[in-house]
Amino acid sequence: MTTFTEAQLQRYSRHMLLPEVGGKGQKKISASKILLVGAGGLGSPAAFYLAAAGVGTLGIVDDDVVDLSNLQRQILHNTTRVNQSKAKSAEETLTQLNGDVKIVPYILRLSADNILEIIKNYDVVLDGSDNFTTRFLVNDAAFFLKKCLISGSIFRFEGQLTTLRMDDPSKPCYRCLYPEPPPSEWVPSCQEAGVLGVLAGTIGTLQAAEALKEILGIGESLAGRLLIYDALEMSFRNVTVPKNPDCPLCGRHPTITHLVEQEVFCSLPGL
Repeated sequence: MTTFTEAQLQRYSRHMLLPEVGGKGQKKISASKILLVGAGGLGSPAAFYLAAAGVGTLGIVDDDVVDLSNLQRQILHNTTRVNQSKAKSAEETLTQLNGDVKIVPYILRLSADNILEIIKNYDVVLDGSDNFTTRFLVNDAAFFLKKCLISGSIFRFEGQLTTLRMDDPSKPCYRCLYPEPPPSEWVPSCQEAGVLGVLAGTIGTLQAAEALKEILGIGESLAGRLLIYDALEMSFRNVTVPKNPDCPLCGRHPTITHLVEQEVFCSLPGL
């Protein structure tokens, strides 16, 4: 987008009033390409705000269908779309919100065979997936392609968020934070543990905010820090995440030198 229409000037006027954004910043947003891994609890609020912001292209990867139990937190979808593709449901919702945004649905499961081809076309990746197999896969692919990855997760009343700057060799990757997934018995399913629906809105919106900051090159990145939110205490705290020099992916002597899908038999609840 080289020039804005009168309607676009009006739509994005509150962005343009910000000195840190302005017209040049809005053009950066409008030219950006952001990929959402998951159209669930985290992907829903992130997608809404990124589409509203006027992101040029918004890719959405999800091979699942809408279930009635999703609707307590996955606000992209509604009752009439139960049993429909989440990626297509997201496309329908977001197109109605902002026709300026190109929505690209990927109705598939990410694998070592397809992820690099998909991610290479995007500037920033937001991971809202619900299993460690996908999280490690997305992390590794982002690392090999030097993409910025913004990872969010939620559990019961607590959420976590971090930004992984794969283009900066001094910053940690997801494997620095979680070298190995926890034992499956430590990670109860969503049906067993539950999750406060609005928690997804908080963390997903923060993921969108981090993505826009990265696109605009403003503010202080969460790279090297983990943000932990407790909804019951209404508290936020930052934990420093150092780079692991012995990380098998980004460390001094890497043992992971190409993309391999690591099957992990436990899931993250609540997404």
